[in-house]
Amino acid sequence: MMKHRNFVLLSLFLSTVIVYLFVTAPPPLVTEGKVGPKIPVARVFEILNEENKIVRNMYTKDIVGNSKTSGLKYSEYWKESDVEAGPLPAQFLRATAVSLEKSKLRLGLFLGSDYPINSSNKFSGDQLERFLLLKQSGKPQFFFVKDVALYSYMFADVAVVKPCVECHNKHKDSPKTDWKLDNVMGATTWTYPEEYVTYDELVELILTLRNAFRNAYSLYIKKVSSFKVQPEIREKWPKDGYFLPSVDVFMEAINQKASSKTFNAIAQLRQNGYVANSDVISGARDTGKI
Repeated sequence: MMKHRNFVLLSLFLSTVIVYLFVTAPPPLVTEGKVGPKIPVARVFEILNEENKIVRNMYTKDIVGNSKTSGLKYSEYWKESDVEAGPLPAQFLRATAVSLEKSKLRLGLFLGSDYPINSSNKFSGDQLERFLLLKQSGKPQFFFVKDVALYSYMFADVAVVKPCVECHNKHKDSPKTDWKLDNVMGATTWTYPEEYVTYDELVELILTLRNAFRNAYSLYIKKVSSFKVQPEIREKWPKDGYFLPSVDVFMEAINQKASSKTFNAIAQLRQNGYVANSDVISGARDTGKI
């Protein structure tokens, strides 16, 4: 019941924002025969990535980062039946990505690196070139992948807490063992087949991503139910001891931290006349990628 209520409230909030912005918006942008307000997908990726960054930091710092205080453990083998542990941050993102794959939308999410522990996450070809440009310039990379006809946006994945650095440096399969805090350890890449989306589609993408966060965290809570000694799952967080926030409490924290920022980003779209960052778009076009 709580899950449904929160989802409905978020839907109503975003819908109200859309109605307001549509009514007060400037004349709509017309592209390729489509009439109506169109938002460049590059800007959509920026909004979604900000949401993901907030959730990733919250899970990394407030959940995994407090493992010494809470006594909770995290492991790459967390899915194994005899392992009492939760997913590491990269695996939480992977669970989010899998949930997106199961949705009706073709929104993709991938975490890769030039020095990954898991070789399947290693960048190659054009993705590697883009990642090297990202590290060199410090700027996200927006490009079009012709062979799969997907618009892509790559954002830096930065080491924000010591446990992540220590885990990668000590892992037996790690190809790099001198990671430091604030290093760019990899990149988060988003993909989508359309160059523009409507406001309604933007809302659907945001809600789908929020639902994917919920599904990923729910997997952890489900795993915890199999522990011999289960942590208390209510309002308290790991900083207070052997506790975990419930799924609804976790999602409410996401809503509080992300919704105002997302609202401001959507409002900015109207002020900008639905135009994405000109440097991002022109840079991608200049290289012949779009």
